[in-house]
Amino acid sequence: MSAPAPSPLAIVDAAPLPRQEEVLTDAALAFVAELHRRFSPRRAELLARRADRRAEIARTSTLDFLPETAAIRADDSWRVAPSPAALNDRRVEITGPTDRKMTINALNSGAKVWLADFEDASAPTWENVVLGQLNLIDAYARNIDFTDSGSGKSYALRPAEELATVVMRPRGWHLDERHVEVDGEQVPGAFVDFGLYFFHNAKRLLDLGKGPYFYLPKTESHLEARLWNDVFVFAQDYVGVPQGTVRATVLIETITAAYEMEEILYELRDHASGLNAGRWDYLFSIVKNFRDGGPRFVLPDRNAVTMTAPFMRAYTELLVRTCHKRGAHAIGGMAAFIPSRRDPEVNKVAFEKVRADKDREAGDGFDGSWVAHPDLVPIAMESFDRVLGDRPNQKDRLREDVRVEAADLIAVDSLDAKPTYPGLVNAVQVGIRYIEAWLRGLGAVAIFNLMEDAATAEISRSQIWQWINAGVEFENGEKATPELAREIAAEELDAIRKEIGEEAFAAGHWQQAHDLLLTVALDDDYADFLTLPAYRQLRG
Repeated sequence: MSAPAPSPLAIVDAAPLPRQEEVLTDAALAFVAELHRRFSPRRAELLARRADRRAEIARTSTLDFLPETAAIRADDSWRVAPSPAALNDRRVEITGPTDRKMTINALNSGAKVWLADFEDASAPTWENVVLGQLNLIDAYARNIDFTDSGSGKSYALRPAEELATVVMRPRGWHLDERHVEVDGEQVPGAFVDFGLYFFHNAKRLLDLGKGPYFYLPKTESHLEARLWNDVFVFAQDYVGVPQGTVRATVLIETITAAYEMEEILYELRDHASGLNAGRWDYLFSIVKNFRDGGPRFVLPDRNAVTMTAPFMRAYTELLVRTCHKRGAHAIGGMAAFIPSRRDPEVNKVAFEKVRADKDREAGDGFDGSWVAHPDLVPIAMESFDRVLGDRPNQKDRLREDVRVEAADLIAVDSLDAKPTYPGLVNAVQVGIRYIEAWLRGLGAVAIFNLMEDAATAEISRSQIWQWINAGVEFENGEKATPELAREIAAEELDAIRKEIGEEAFAAGHWQQAHDLLLTVALDDDYADFLTLPAYRQLRG
């Protein structure tokens, strides 16, 4: 008797969307189902391994480079695959979600690369998941335009040679997609995002002289990178494109990954393009992993932890040295400022800070950097043009002067800055305002002239949690307590009500966002990711 055929993939509890049949084809869904069946068991094992490692950090309050992979680090002979032409010059990258207007504006922005984001800059409503894929398909077919219903302004793509190269970011390993099931199990969001995008676009991108390029988020170990590499090998065979067509840039945005940069590149070496320094998630990861470590791991206000802090400088300089030693691109952090149309003085000060940040990165050896807004592209471009000139990158700058010890990466107490009461207020304000927008389906949100995403909310709620549990006393004599956080949150809710009016307040998710922030910031049981309980409340 023959074995029964595998049960088909099911789309559950999802309202029909316009043109969804162009994305959710039987063939594409069969590919997603195959990814799930082959690789989800290993993904589950790796998530369990994360918990074990976190428990070990809680026990020891330390981290070190891995002794079992010392031979990989010591072997000077290996390099990642040569960069494809479309990814050789990455001096400015713009980030943002894949809604239709952003898709056009990002491709037209003048940046070399657009990080098309299905992760932290996108709330994973089913509409965002499916229509984001459709927008990218339409963009590659040059079948995309957009007219703003408010302003009447129309948007269309520039000539192909002027468009940014797309590097797509799927969701992290920890998130499931509740609307997609195989054999009664929810499929990891990473496989839904990657699978639909790769299946529909891999061959099309090759025809355009580019390829399926990816940013891999929230990676915590080289074993997680190995899983992605195996996914790439299988996927390329499945759709019939040459091995090595995929290129992946890994975000080093967890403290554990910072100790495994070389090993991560090694695992992905046939598909690796580079590493990126992701600031807010990195700080969030330090708080999460060392939350039991006592006063020496207490971070000051998030805005006081600049990239010049000794432990952050150790991280970024190690990243540049590691990448260039192995022939990979080193990509710097985000300039999140959103220019004001009404306040040129605010812009002037902020632009100078952005310029100084990008000058530092270019001077340190980075090959490119991120911005959140098209108006920042020329500023970042100027910083890198000044250093690179006509060269596409500076991978030949090996930074052999850099020496980073294991302890340097977690020397949080090397900072003089301390947590402040205004810092607590800002964490509450940003947390409530971001979560409210996320619950409405918005993942990239302008708050106080900064473009914020889920990483911002993660560091905000983590700092509230850490300061309370560490018994921090602020400069005004007040102590961080649950009662103080609740008091500030109530004041912020009242301030928002007055700011936007009763009607808009009632139409939003403000009380829900307030309650969710306080839950994840005050619970004894620290949630690994804010987006896990938030996703349960996300409609659509």
